[in-house]
Amino acid sequence: MAFPLQLLPDRTGSAAENMAVDFLLLQRFPQPGAARFRHYGWHRPAFTFGYSQKIAAIRASLPPGETFDLCRRATGGGLVDHRDDWTYCLVIPRGHPLEEQPAPHSYRVVHEALAAALRAQGVDAIVKSAPDEAADGPAGVCFQRAEKSDVVRSADGGKIAGAAQKRNKHGLLFQGSVWRPAAGAAVDWEKFQDDFAAQLGTAMGLAAEPAPWPELNEEEVSGLTERYASPEWLEQR
Repeated sequence: MAFPLQLLPDRTGSAAENMAVDFLLLQRFPQPGAARFRHYGWHRPAFTFGYSQKIAAIRASLPPGETFDLCRRATGGGLVDHRDDWTYCLVIPRGHPLEEQPAPHSYRVVHEALAAALRAQGVDAIVKSAPDEAADGPAGVCFQRAEKSDVVRSADGGKIAGAAQKRNKHGLLFQGSVWRPAAGAAVDWEKFQDDFAAQLGTAMGLAAEPAPWPELNEEEVSGLTERYASPEWLEQR
């Protein structure tokens, strides 16, 4: 039996709801061996930032005088601007070979698939092979600096896509963002989504196929969304 890469329907939500649903897709996984992939949008302009980031540093990096959602992610990484990005989530259950690999390996595998899907549309996309000499230090604003294994333009090194990961006893949560302006105006994003899913399925040895939205407990979704929207979660560091 071939396990599937479940391609979930697109949804749009607030920053807190999107982050809550991503986490619950990891926590509530009834089909071992399968994986889940989804693309989603944002009700309002939004920024998210990594779990370990200091809120004071994040606020200092935000654009002044604008209104937007702000939410701390369960994953790591820096500050991500979602106002003109293409956002996705990949959930890999515990026991899958890719979930068992070190984080740098899973990061590169997913981004190789993403870069291949962009190249299929003529985008000058490669996976960054080495870190910059001055790249040490805490994560900053995501698309201002490319890290090793991010997706970049080969011509000038401009960052196109980055991601953050969280691994726990249930598996691996991978949250990624493609900065549309860096990819170029000619991208057909619906075709990119199909190509990216197909590339991921091949890389993971899974059959990519559409799947209905999983039956998450709505009270649990609402409760975690409320927690992620709370000042206590936002400002805990």
